[in-house]
Amino acid sequence: MRPSALERWDEIAARLEGRRPALFLDYDGTLSPIAPRPELATLPAATQEILERLARRAPVVIVSGRGREDVAALVGLPGLAYAGSHGFDIAGPPPAPGAPPLRLEVGLEVGDGVPERIGIAAERLRRELADVPGVLVEPKGFAVSIHFRLADAGDVLRVERAVDAAVDAVPGLRKAHGKKLFEIRPDLDWDKGQALLWLLDALGLDRPDVLPFYLGDDLTDEDAFRALGDRGIGILVTDEPRETAAAYQLHDPEEVRRFLERVAGAVLL
Repeated sequence: MRPSALERWDEIAARLEGRRPALFLDYDGTLSPIAPRPELATLPAATQEILERLARRAPVVIVSGRGREDVAALVGLPGLAYAGSHGFDIAGPPPAPGAPPLRLEVGLEVGDGVPERIGIAAERLRRELADVPGVLVEPKGFAVSIHFRLADAGDVLRVERAVDAAVDAVPGLRKAHGKKLFEIRPDLDWDKGQALLWLLDALGLDRPDVLPFYLGDDLTDEDAFRALGDRGIGILVTDEPRETAAAYQLHDPEEVRRFLERVAGAVLL
């Protein structure tokens, strides 16, 4: 277990003194509790309120495995930047007058036809897994998630075999793992860590007077913790011991909200 970011707030506040925070936040399991189905993972009103307050004084970026438009609709705050599909699709925040908009679609920039190939894989999986109760195939533009949280444990091997077959059948894709899901993504050298570094540069935040924070709960967030390193503070959100590159830990989204309140208190003084 890593030390609690709440219990060690004094040492975090000491690093923040005289600096501007930049907040990079996963959604599911970090801002919102994990739900049985993706559409049920709603953002608590108190968390939305603190994000809105923070965004008036500091950069706030949502970095999610969800599709960008999906997670932006769930958060419901237009003043934030959103990196969807593990950073393959990035947009926002609203630019200053005369500045170009922040926009990056890695899949389209690196290789043509990524959404089309994802769509082919998703349709194949829908057909092959239609008779497996509790399985949800969720296409997200630059990725497709295959959720098995509600499926029988005995069906998981069949689900994984279908995912492997889809990856083999459609070129340029690869399989990844998440919490109670498999995911098919473009086979490109890009992840949440590289997206984080790109955002720090694009938003002008890679500077000594800025302290970046990255909060996440999933294995995919480890790429961001490693990329951030000592230049910022990584915080893993889980109540279980786990090997991690993060420096601190919070147990659940409620503790995340309490931590964000403390950051807001430091920023808004």
